[in-house]
Amino acid sequence: MPDFRLDGKKALVTGAARGLGKAIADGLAQSGATVYGTSREAQSAHLISERYGTPALAIDLTEHAKIDRFADDLIQESGGIDLLVNNAGVNIPKPALDLTPEDWDTVFDTNLKGSFFLTTSLARHWIKNGTQGAIVNVASQAGIVAIEERAAYGTSKAGLIHLTKILALEWAPTGIRVNAVAPTFVRTELTASTLNRPDWAAELLSRIPIGRFGKPEDIAGAVTFLLSDAAALITGHTLTIDGGYTIR
Repeated sequence: MPDFRLDGKKALVTGAARGLGKAIADGLAQSGATVYGTSREAQSAHLISERYGTPALAIDLTEHAKIDRFADDLIQESGGIDLLVNNAGVNIPKPALDLTPEDWDTVFDTNLKGSFFLTTSLARHWIKNGTQGAIVNVASQAGIVAIEERAAYGTSKAGLIHLTKILALEWAPTGIRVNAVAPTFVRTELTASTLNRPDWAAELLSRIPIGRFGKPEDIAGAVTFLLSDAAALITGHTLTIDGGYTIR
């Protein structure tokens, strides 16, 4: 059987302080990887550092001019990163007519632009050093099907899904694999404003054939698989983890 372990690998997980990012980082660590996690806040970055025994990494991915230096310093300090999970993301759930230009930019600057420039910064090192790295972008079912109050968020995640395909195509000759996951609603801090509305939560749950919302561990298992050698022939793919939401 192919190997699902990540022993000896070094993984960078953005937005690793809580929710999906924390679960993904924990899953990678349990599978043998050395985990480096980021947070926008210094205090959270320190807690991540203590959790995984790696340096505190505080970075705001909307500050795009700082990303190259961040990647350079991380590569030098860690001795090389093998795996990347672009998990950091924001959502501003509003009806489309209520979205402001500032809302739109806030969502896109993190979810798509920040992820893109961090990925290319690391990929330059990988290609130069001959590292056959693996990347998983955390997208969303909202990037595949239309969901109310998700104009900016859903469009940013649709962009991330398509970006996954383009980067996978361009970098396949170098041995770099690029995939994505597209979760359904998962109970985290990011979804609390939606799932704490009983009427809205009931409506969303009715759209999931399996009959439950996601758990962070559901996503962590899929990400670990896509980063492992068990997925060595998979690139450019978006794995929906949605309990059947997008079936119809």
